[in-house]
Amino acid sequence: MDALTRLHRSLAGGDDEERQEEDILGDTDDLCSLSPLQRVYAFAACLATGLALMLLSLIVLAKPIKFTVMFTFGNIMAVGSTVFVMGLNKQLRMMLNPVRVYATAIYGGCVVFALIFALLLHDKLLTLIAIICEICALFWYSLSYIPFARRIVSDLMVKLCDTEL
Repeated sequence: MDALTRLHRSLAGGDDEERQEEDILGDTDDLCSLSPLQRVYAFAACLATGLALMLLSLIVLAKPIKFTVMFTFGNIMAVGSTVFVMGLNKQLRMMLNPVRVYATAIYGGCVVFALIFALLLHDKLLTLIAIICEICALFWYSLSYIPFARRIVSDLMVKLCDTEL
């Protein structure tokens, strides 16, 4: 077994045959016939494109609507790039895990609201508020993958924002 196959299996959670039978979402992993090396390349390309869009969005920072569209689509591509490595079922299960479900819902809602405010309403203030909330929700969501990170950040924020001396 080569290193890429072991990497894929470790990120996907080991033996997939038992989990796929009991999966509610159905067997979508068989729809993608990419080899492990092709999945890593697709992951890298999608992540690089997402990061490039987010960085390029800084060029049009003065125009909040263009910034929002570029930043949000780059953000979605970067987050979605892990689907190539883990698979859609595993990604959805991890996102809907009770530890992450609220952060996922807030992140998804902020993405939708940011695009609605930018593309349909053309409201710059609401767009910027939605983008700030989107970034915070993604940060909080990302912290859930690091053991004790949320607790450390929460304790730090309480100490920094505590007005009682």
